[in-house]
Amino acid sequence: MPNQSRPKVKKSRALGIALTPKAVKYFEARPYPPGEHGRGRKQNSDYKVRLLEKQRLRAQYDISERQMARAYDRARKAEGKTGEALVVELERRLDALVLRSGIARTIYQARQMVVHGHIEVNGGKVDKPSFRVRPDDVVMVRERSREKVPFQVAREGGYDTDGETPRYLQVNLKALAFRLDRDPQRKEIPVICDEQLVVEYYAR
Repeated sequence: MPNQSRPKVKKSRALGIALTPKAVKYFEARPYPPGEHGRGRKQNSDYKVRLLEKQRLRAQYDISERQMARAYDRARKAEGKTGEALVVELERRLDALVLRSGIARTIYQARQMVVHGHIEVNGGKVDKPSFRVRPDDVVMVRERSREKVPFQVAREGGYDTDGETPRYLQVNLKALAFRLDRDPQRKEIPVICDEQLVVEYYAR
């Protein structure tokens, strides 16, 4: 599993994006890389710029390099622009959609919910965060898990952010359930990434 040992605030500053709600205030106060020379660091090569963008995308989905490379391989075979197909491919992960629905606060919590067997898809338990949700799939918290504190918080909108629920999801937080209505479009997916640079990284 791609658990990140590096503190998420430092990782957020290194990548230039806030990876958790808690990291937002720290990142706003110190929007430069961590360390003694953080303020003075500059990206000085095309390779480093592309590498950073790939790492930013990986971090937002908290996936391993191997998972990222597999997603890229699938995206290359899809119709349309490879970069957009890559982001859509990642967005269809079960843990990502649990996060987008408001059932989880962070991608890390969403993964934990899935791994611990609290989530079902179309009535069957799924404990693989990488499970690819398809249009019309119905995802919900399992009956035996609904009274656990994190799900009570989610039911009351405790993980809801200022952002709108993506249009590709139909969400019923009171029922702790959502449906993927259709494949997401890149412009609707709330990740910070220049995906063309990621494509250039893998195509080098």
